[in-house]
Amino acid sequence: MSLVKYSRIAVKLFEREVEDVFYDPVYYGRTLKVFGMDEWPGKALKYFADEYRKLDYGVVIFDTEGDFPEEGFDTVIRVRDGGKTGLDPLVLASQGRLDGYTAATIIQTIYGLDRTLTERLYADFLAGRVKSVPEAAEAKAKYSEVIQESYTPLDKAFYSGKPPEFGKKLLVNLGETYSVTVAGMAFLIVSALVRKRRNTVIGVNDAAVLAYSNIGGAAIPLITRPMRRRVTVLATQYAIDSIMNLAGPTLLLYHDPDTQSVLYEANGVPPGPMRKHVHKGQAAFIYRTPETIDVAWGELLL
Repeated sequence: MSLVKYSRIAVKLFEREVEDVFYDPVYYGRTLKVFGMDEWPGKALKYFADEYRKLDYGVVIFDTEGDFPEEGFDTVIRVRDGGKTGLDPLVLASQGRLDGYTAATIIQTIYGLDRTLTERLYADFLAGRVKSVPEAAEAKAKYSEVIQESYTPLDKAFYSGKPPEFGKKLLVNLGETYSVTVAGMAFLIVSALVRKRRNTVIGVNDAAVLAYSNIGGAAIPLITRPMRRRVTVLATQYAIDSIMNLAGPTLLLYHDPDTQSVLYEANGVPPGPMRKHVHKGQAAFIYRTPETIDVAWGELLL
């Protein structure tokens, strides 16, 4: 039994004789960064998803590995190169699932429109002149020329199809696409759709793979914005600055020694006994208090 009082959405990390260790989004931060090698980040993400299901939380998982179990999800979106997803932001906006300006800014991010062209696209959408991204690409407007510079048959296929239902428990399987652009598009559009959800855990594996591109990187702020009754878990094998530097605690799993050292350094853990080497099946939970950095170690409950 823990001697510390935690909120009702705390999740146990380690069982110890004196005091159990919990990750509590209320006290430690709403975004948990998980770093590990091989299958360990995915295992951790599944553990958190299962624990928050027990709390009757919604679950949204973005999986670049393609091996997250599909059981228990209301909606599974499979993203394949050349496959239909129905994730057209303008179509979704016309259905009231996105607001029109958000849809226009998504297209701005994907195709590099400037502010003026984005405003024109938004005005044309409101006027009913363009109702989908393929229509915008073929509209013979100035923004159409810019879209066409990077628009491919993969894009056209991606936007086609009936929009899916976005259930309370949603899995986006990105394991069958080799295009970083296509994966980033799906990540950005679905992140925009779920960005205001509460009582939800949003999980990403591998977060760094998606954050590498400008499109995927634009989704990270949408799902890591601090919001009551929401938790975000970013799991990754790669120690990149855009993930490491996000506010929130870190769960360091088994990794190579150099990466472990980099992660301790990035979190401000001082040299010495606090930088304990993490072996397979173990983890270090690194969190801040108003005064200092703390590290708790233990055996994983995976």
